Amino acid sequence: MTEPSHGRNHHDDSPVIVATGLERVFEIGQNQVRALRGVDLTVRRGEMLAIMGASGSGKSTLMNILGCLDPPTSGTYRLDGIRVDELDKDELADVRNRKLGFVFQKFNLLARTSALENVELPLLYDRSGREMEPRRLATAALERVGLGDRLDHQPNELSGGEQQRVAIARALVTEPSLLLADEPTGNLDSRTTIEVCTLLQELNELGLTIVLVTHEPEVAQYAERIVELRDGRIIWDQPVADRRSAASDLGQLRTKDEGRAA
Repeated sequence: MTEPSHGRNHHDDSPVIVATGLERVFEIGQNQVRALRGVDLTVRRGEMLAIMGASGSGKSTLMNILGCLDPPTSGTYRLDGIRVDELDKDELADVRNRKLGFVFQKFNLLARTSALENVELPLLYDRSGREMEPRRLATAALERVGLGDRLDHQPNELSGGEQQRVAIARALVTEPSLLLADEPTGNLDSRTTIEVCTLLQELNELGLTIVLVTHEPEVAQYAERIVELRDGRIIWDQPVADRRSAASDLGQLRTKDEGRAA
């Protein structure tokens, strides 16, 4: 894997995310639902953070705000130094495209469209005026996730793990400041989960800042830090004491498989 341009010093001190006092209130009929209640969160550059919490804890709402998909009702949010909560819709869309990469549980790939074309898509929507060579950049992104030999394959010709790798390549192709992964292993079996987590850890080692939402404690152990939400508040924010290496876990699985085959 070649080092991407965002492969800065791991954990330089400038934070990618600074959220202060985030509140999110939804009006449902006559009722008000407070989905977030004063969330403070800082994520350092090069960090890999897992967000956990039961259904209804506020983690999806928080991810939508961090992903510039939804404004907070109150509070401030700075993404890579930009005060996001004051931007209008067009400015938000621009920040999303330049600063963020998204990976989802359901992959969200276009059917009947090659891996290469799926990965090119964010570049075609880029309005920043940056010089782009979509084909070259998309090819490089797919090579980075180990799919250089699958450029012309459509999603239905790829395994679930390969589809998620295409989705990760698509998220990386704009060289984002932050990768947001929402239950990225939710549709994958346990072995493929470890393979995808190996890739995420490798990208993180190269300096990419990653925030992932997961309900799986085993997946959270691959992060460096875990934040847990309950009832719209952060109730836990701690470094992972014994961070697991997905590559080591994958190696152990392969050794077991070889033992069975022998």
